[in-house]
Amino acid sequence: MLAALIRPIFNADSGSAARELLGGALQTLTRPLPKLAHLLAEAEDDLLAFYSFPADHWRKIRSTNPLERLNREIGRRTDVVGIFPNDAALIRLSTSVVIEQNDEWLVGRRYLSAHSMDAVLNERNNEEKEEVLELTTA
Repeated sequence: MLAALIRPIFNADSGSAARELLGGALQTLTRPLPKLAHLLAEAEDDLLAFYSFPADHWRKIRSTNPLERLNREIGRRTDVVGIFPNDAALIRLSTSVVIEQNDEWLVGRRYLSAHSMDAVLNERNNEEKEEVLELTTA
């Protein structure tokens, strides 16, 4: 039941449609699961933040797959080591895995292509130019 209510919110065609679906889900959940409904209502802006990006990015931004993959890789590497002499050794290993992933995304396969990021950056630059223009004419 819960997945059937929430899945359409993340697959909506627009942010406004997602907000409407979330409102309906909140009404449905308020009686049987009031704590969950309260949590969803409080997190509405965070849950739907990805809709402010270009539609091409939605599928990748709304997913936690990269984070889950990184956690699995850290788990795999720590299983190989087995026992750590102290907490610092564990932190060093985890940090090296994260740095490795960052390097892969910088020089190798990117999670979001440079072309798709240009649209976001150009849009932001245009908004900043409009704000400066408004401030100078005011």
